[in-house]
Amino acid sequence: MPSPSLRPLSRRAFLGSGLACAGAAVIGSSHPAHAATALLNLSYDPTRELYHEINPAFSSHWNPGRNGGSVVVRTSNGGSGAQARAVLEGAPADIVSLGLARDIDMLALKGLIAPDWQKRLPHNSTPFNSTIVFLVRKGNPKAIHDWPDLVRDTVKVVTPNPKTSGGARWNYLAAWGWALHRQGGTEANARQYLDALFRHVPVLDTGARGATTSFVQRGMGDVLIAWENETLLAARDLGPDQFDIVVPSLSILAEPPVALVDHNARTHGTTAVAQRYLEFLYTPEAQTIATKHYFRPTDAAVAGAGTHLFPAVKTFDIASLGGWADVQKKHFAPGGIFDQMYAPHG
Repeated sequence: MPSPSLRPLSRRAFLGSGLACAGAAVIGSSHPAHAATALLNLSYDPTRELYHEINPAFSSHWNPGRNGGSVVVRTSNGGSGAQARAVLEGAPADIVSLGLARDIDMLALKGLIAPDWQKRLPHNSTPFNSTIVFLVRKGNPKAIHDWPDLVRDTVKVVTPNPKTSGGARWNYLAAWGWALHRQGGTEANARQYLDALFRHVPVLDTGARGATTSFVQRGMGDVLIAWENETLLAARDLGPDQFDIVVPSLSILAEPPVALVDHNARTHGTTAVAQRYLEFLYTPEAQTIATKHYFRPTDAAVAGAGTHLFPAVKTFDIASLGGWADVQKKHFAPGGIFDQMYAPHG
């Protein structure tokens, strides 16, 4: 059972306000809510465009005659950690699609999601994946080609806050893993590199999309460390001919998972339709939409058709660093390695 301190929020108030959590944006179908079963998906920052297209595709896929009514899905976006905390505080999400498994595990520990959530869907409940790469100004004026170049004296780096952003944790761990996996790499070397890296970060945005906005629209920094899908969005759609993508020699396999919020879905009577929505994410239709929005599909046939979009990247996974439980405790818990490095120099 969920913690007794949780205070469920009114779904009507939550969906109608557009203020699901600080900085969140609610997107979805234009179908009238009163005529449909409503689902709420709390998601992390960079999926805004993805679910804006997937949600109405699912609504069209759903057969009202066969299934007993139409469905409308809305998505609220924000930093992954902030979204998880919003659900803990009572946000009435039927589904979460967050930046990292740790944030969903936190909800499972409180009884809102089943402990075996990651075994319910293929690929550890990760329908699409990504990796971490660099976005630089057109022509790469600072000659940034790999992780060592980010700590040169004149380079300013843009990355969000690992305390609030799932994408930022992937960025951090990509850098940490590179330092550990390079020849002769040790944990002392990794700490030294991360300390140097964050000295080159003037401001920490709360979420991945905020960091992209700072780099692309506000002109901050020389290089953005980001989800691959964010860099492709910026280079191809937001600022054509203004940016280049740089693939580092080694990065991390970033796996943003999805899950049914069992407690909320039971309360709302939406368990069956919410489960169907999650299963829809694995269909060729949804996988093709994911590719369009620069997420790497897990469907082999769809992935094969989209190889022209995605460069080859040598990656390691989170398990090679000990898994999310160990990584969270070691790096991101209060007093962890990130706090030890970042707090002294602000």
